[in-house]
Amino acid sequence: MVSTVTATDATATAAAMKKSLGMNKDDFMKLFIAQLQYQDPLKPQDPSAMLDQLSQLSLVEQSYNSNTSLNNLLTAQNNSISLTAVSFIGKDVKAHGNSAQFDGSSSTSLEYSLPLSASSSQITIADAAGKTVRTAALGSSGAGDKAFSWDGRDNSGALLPAGAYTFAITATAADGSALSASTYTTGRIDGVDLSGSTPQLTIGATSVALSDVISMGV
Repeated sequence: MVSTVTATDATATAAAMKKSLGMNKDDFMKLFIAQLQYQDPLKPQDPSAMLDQLSQLSLVEQSYNSNTSLNNLLTAQNNSISLTAVSFIGKDVKAHGNSAQFDGSSSTSLEYSLPLSASSSQITIADAAGKTVRTAALGSSGAGDKAFSWDGRDNSGALLPAGAYTFAITATAADGSALSASTYTTGRIDGVDLSGSTPQLTIGATSVALSDVISMGV
């Protein structure tokens, strides 16, 4: 298996060199031998110049080999990341973000964190189009992790359809300054999207990047 992979890599390297330079090492050696065969005996080619050309080609080949090895390592790493992402399916996660998945009936927990105690705070929930559907006063609260249980209803009390929503927290400290709250996307992973450069873990209609995951439950 190793010899097969090595041979394949060598073939790919030779093909890449030929495409880039117009020749590969084999072509150069054929040209080198032909020059030796047909050179004028009275005016032989400078051997040091030809050896210098051969040395330069060898350096180019080494560079292509290094690039091939690096690409192989990156491919292996991407495969490993993809397998890691798939292992998240069925797990409850907490990630950086402000998305929330409402299933149409059960309340969903909107989690956030305050850096300092707040004299007042409010949560604003918007639908997928960015339209505000619910606002709620949260009052005063201490610093640390918090959660708001949203029943999926808008400001008039009507039950909203299942889907993806976003939320934001505005808070004010005791001295009147604004506090910057951290928000989190939470839920159970039910799928993985590997079509982009970074795997996306899906929670219903919402998604979070694998790199944004903070913690994972059993």
